[in-house]
Amino acid sequence: MTSINPAILIVDDEEIVRKSCVRILSPEGYALETAKNADDALKKLDDKTFDLVLTDLVMPDITGIDLLKKIKEDRPETEVIIITGYGTVKTAVDALKYGAYDYIEKPFTPDALVNAVGRCLEKKRLLTENIRLKQEIHALYSLDNIIGASKEMQKVFKLMATVASTGSTVLITGESGTGKELVARGIHYNSARREQPFVVVDCGAIPENLMESELFGHAKGSFTGAVSTEKGLLETAGGGTVFLDEISNLPLQMQAKLLRVLQEKEFRPVGSRKTVKIDIRFIAATNRDLSGMVKEDAFREDFFYRLNVFPITMPSLRERREDIPALAYHFLHKYGKETGRDVPHISAEAMRRLIAHDWPGNVRELENVIHRAVIVCDGRTLKPEHIMTPLEEEVDIPATLEDLKKKKRDLKNKSIEEIEKNFLTAALKRNEWNITKAAAEVGMQRTNFHALLKKYNITKGS
Repeated sequence: MTSINPAILIVDDEEIVRKSCVRILSPEGYALETAKNADDALKKLDDKTFDLVLTDLVMPDITGIDLLKKIKEDRPETEVIIITGYGTVKTAVDALKYGAYDYIEKPFTPDALVNAVGRCLEKKRLLTENIRLKQEIHALYSLDNIIGASKEMQKVFKLMATVASTGSTVLITGESGTGKELVARGIHYNSARREQPFVVVDCGAIPENLMESELFGHAKGSFTGAVSTEKGLLETAGGGTVFLDEISNLPLQMQAKLLRVLQEKEFRPVGSRKTVKIDIRFIAATNRDLSGMVKEDAFREDFFYRLNVFPITMPSLRERREDIPALAYHFLHKYGKETGRDVPHISAEAMRRLIAHDWPGNVRELENVIHRAVIVCDGRTLKPEHIMTPLEEEVDIPATLEDLKKKKRDLKNKSIEEIEKNFLTAALKRNEWNITKAAAEVGMQRTNFHALLKKYNITKGS
């Protein structure tokens, strides 16, 4: 329902019909009012907002059709159900063309009326909720709501505003955790495509042998396990935006195929002879130097130039330290609300510590640090002792046997992490930072190998 007590106006020149409707609908908890004719109804509509109008089709002064037209002209958000008698069903069907939700025939059963009204109000509730969610999403990704007063971020906002209204391909570069996906979503939700899908493709998470099927879809029987025809992510994004995250991980063979899609705006699903035309915008992101990869023959030059139509470089957090206080308070309020903790303040010393840190994990690391600090804070102000960055170690001597056991477990876990990090980095270096080759050499699935890289935030420059 659209509200706690949806308001319904019942319009009929027969008193017995008005009373019957009130008797049937009252137990449902609706706020009910009646009108004996269309003039009376229009006066009530001027004084109050109704979610639904139930109106007779044939009335002496103004017909139900005329009342419907007037309601839809002045109050398009108000739903209308037509009540019709035998012999006027055709006219009632015509009323649907003018925007009526449905019609019910006299004599109607209580269940028929309750069900028709319930379906109508549920549809209105879903539409209202959909509109509200879209408004929230648009507000969330409004350029005014992305935090950053620094010169570096103002340059980014200017570039976003410039490119959003175009259909141009965008390449967003920057270190991990700088907010590349947030910028991509900001561009999408400030463009003419905002009502259409925003589809994220993590190029490093999809196994190489499944990537073509995931992107382009496949025909039934095209390979073992293809028991039905399936649309790919590109077709699913029709009219919207495809965000190619970690584009540097895309295999060379898939780069060639996506290059053709960018050029021709069409593709063929796996195992199909049918060409699918698409209207989508591409935004790609990477934390690696693609031009350097081109020189090393690890990335196609033609694909790079096709992606690099409109480049946006995200500054690291250490390059925009003046934004740290605003970001810190944003995350403080976010996680205070999520955890139910009343922590509205950050002490001056704690803030100095946040600003002084280099933040190798950038905004994502800052968010995690504030989240943890909110959880461990036992007052209303974050203090230096609550701020612990991932690279810091607590140096303390266990006071009890349980503390000793915990300390030993922590040290064991840290040792395992160091071994895993060194293992991954060495494999990548031996294979010139080619993830697919490195995974194959060490005998791991590419997805598992990449998951560990993401877990430890390992990149070529790290």
